[in-house]
Amino acid sequence: MAKIDYYELLEVTRTCSDGELKSSYRKLAMKWHPDKNPGDTGAEDRFKQISEAYDVLKDPQKRAAYDRFGHAAFENGGGGGPGFGNDFASTFSDIFDDLFGMGGGRRGGGGGARGTGRERGADLRYNMEITLEEAFGGKDATIHLPTSITCEACTGTGAKPGTQPTSCRTCGGAGRVRQAQGFFTLERTCPSCQGRGQVIEDPCPACAGAGRVTKERTLQVGIPAGVEDGTRIRLGGEGEAGARGGPAGDLYIFLSIGPHDFFQRDGADLFCRAPISMVTAALGGSFEVPTIDGDTSKVKIPEGTQSNKRFRLAGKGMPVLRTRNRGDMYVQVVVETPQNLTRRQRELLAEFETESSKENHPEAHGFFAKVKDFFAGDAE
Repeated sequence: MAKIDYYELLEVTRTCSDGELKSSYRKLAMKWHPDKNPGDTGAEDRFKQISEAYDVLKDPQKRAAYDRFGHAAFENGGGGGPGFGNDFASTFSDIFDDLFGMGGGRRGGGGGARGTGRERGADLRYNMEITLEEAFGGKDATIHLPTSITCEACTGTGAKPGTQPTSCRTCGGAGRVRQAQGFFTLERTCPSCQGRGQVIEDPCPACAGAGRVTKERTLQVGIPAGVEDGTRIRLGGEGEAGARGGPAGDLYIFLSIGPHDFFQRDGADLFCRAPISMVTAALGGSFEVPTIDGDTSKVKIPEGTQSNKRFRLAGKGMPVLRTRNRGDMYVQVVVETPQNLTRRQRELLAEFETESSKENHPEAHGFFAKVKDFFAGDAE
């Protein structure tokens, strides 16, 4: 079943500001909240949909990806939620943050799931430009990425080596405390541990208790042959390290292919233009053109070739991703009118024009015959 457009779900335009987006979301979240629509599964589904939409559009990076690729930007992304690792629990929590200015959580008994203090790291994006030749043959690229990695001194716990985080006394390790507000019974993020369920009494001096430090990483990325402009490559677990030993996010590499001096690309096919002389077009001939694989191919020109005629070189285009097939190459010839003629050349062309007939220029003869008939009709 096709997903509804996120902007349509939130009843805003694609050019809406962050303030307009948030305002519309808050209004819709109040309208479709399950507590206001008890027993209505349709309202609950709607509530989840607008929450998912807001979770994407409120983040500038995710919104940019959605604007360019739509829902496909978040497919095959790993982790829960719309492709960037946020599960519904975190989205649900954001709802209460935005509506009531406090952290939320799952409704339920006072026990609930106890906090662990571990937070998933953020996903990262890296933009890489490659040449058309590199897209043809593939390549192994080396990238340098400044990001957060797990602190080696405390192995990600955030506590000073030899110590361990302790359970939060305020929330008993749940990470949330309950609060009654009208007919709602809400859970808000514990102010003592910020929802982690644990506190660090003696933080690690290397990472100041964060469990991670910033460092430049060097990664090897394999670019497969046949990639197209806008291809996204996901490297699972190569994003930002999670807080206090949490799982790492993912790294998304977005490829762009730079313009080429000779070729233009359409899918797996390549196109180029080649000028030929008027004599070659009239009498026929041949010439060689370079191909993307570094070789050359011969193009045979038959007698009477017209300008913009396209010739196909089968199997000389780009490889089709993850197959052994290749596209085709198309050479469009353009007949070049001679310039800077000598007197003798002018005489020869004039003589040719005098002796030419409609068989030599059938299109021109047909066109001017129609023009003559048109004016003859007006005269009547």
